[in-house]
Order: sequence, then structure tokens, then C-alpha cells
Amino acid sequence: MEYRVFGDDLPAVSVKLNSGESIYTQSGGMAWMDDGIVMDTNVKGGLMKGIGRMFSGESLFMATYTSRKPDAEIVFASTFPGKILALEVDGSKEYICQKSAFLCGTTGVELGVEFTKRFSAGMFGGEGFILQRISGHGMVFLEVAGSVVRRDLAPGEVVKVDTGNVVGFERGVRYEIETVKGFKNIFFGGEGLFLTKLTGPGTIWLQTITMQNFASRIIPFIPTSGN
Repeated sequence: MEYRVFGDDLPAVSVKLNSGESIYTQSGGMAWMDDGIVMDTNVKGGLMKGIGRMFSGESLFMATYTSRKPDAEIVFASTFPGKILALEVDGSKEYICQKSAFLCGTTGVELGVEFTKRFSAGMFGGEGFILQRISGHGMVFLEVAGSVVRRDLAPGEVVKVDTGNVVGFERGVRYEIETVKGFKNIFFGGEGLFLTKLTGPGTIWLQTITMQNFASRIIPFIPTSGN
């Protein structure tokens, strides 16, 4: 399998499949494909895993695309302005990602559910109690809002991130929620009540835009029925 990410602020990933190779995405995630690629819609991993994916922001049904000829192209496009992050999953590491980050992945990649371990993180972390867990073997492609920044944290190194700016992190990174200190900071700082605290060792990926902030900027310009 070969892949190429193209496009600037509205990216897509082109995947070249050899005969017999497969890739899957959530229902409706494919943009276009060559003749000779067949689609099979299924509840990947069974009903319970499918229901878990729904809680983590994906669809119940997944679509698996398998090539019947060599060098067949299929393209998956991002659903919002930003970047596409390609990660290789080798079985030795797992990744924890924000809800709806998954764009597509090879069939050896497992998409599961990760429950935040602390009540405060689930209630106030910006993504609810459920995140996405990515494991297995193969390639996975994630959607990123805005630009993506990678940080490799040393043991004990801490980064505090505004809610929603975390794309994902290696499973060994500790994920906590910290309350913003100070009355003026809470009510007039514009950053909300809580920050996400990520503690190394491990790699983290951050995004420069949150979907909440992006939506809040465009909602005032959306026509309503009264206009």
C-alpha cells in the first residue's frame, strides 16, 4: 500500500491498493475510487464494538474497500479545514485520540473506545467520558483541525493544553484535567475553567483550532429562517 496526503487547508489522502489489500472508514467517508475496488459495509468487530464507536463519534457501520486489481486508487477527504495525520501502528503502542479523529485505516488497525479514568477529566475535558483508542497493526489517518504540532515529552515533562486542542497521544502519556486558578482568570481570561494536563513520557499531537471555536465564529453568519 502507498499513500499521499494532498491539499492545503482542505486535505485528502490518496491510497494506492494492491490486489487483495483493504482499507476501511466510517460510512460515507470515501470521496472517490478507481474501478476494481469493491465496498463491503459491515459492523466491524461486532455489534458491541460498533455501538462503542458510535459513542466515540464514529458511525455504527463501517465501509471496507478491497482492491481487485493492482495499483487501484481510493481517496478519503477531510470533513473540515485542517490537516491529515498519518500514523503507523506497529502493535507495540496504542494511541488515544479525540472523538471523531479517525478518518480511515488499514484493516489490521483496531478502532476502540477509551473511557477517561477520572470523573473530572470526563466531565470537563471537552471530549466527554469517551475517547478513541487505536491499536493493532497498519496505517491510520486522523483528521486534524487547523495545523498539527508534534511534541515528544520527556519523563515528567508537562504540557497544559486548552480544551479541544488535543488530537491524540501515546497511551503512556498521563491525561488529567487542571482547574484554572484565579477568579479573574476564570471569568475574564477567555480560556474556560479547565486545562488538559499531559505528562510524559510519550508523544502528543496538538491542533491549532478547536471545532467548538470554529463553529462559534461561523454560526452568527448562517442565515436563519427569519432572515
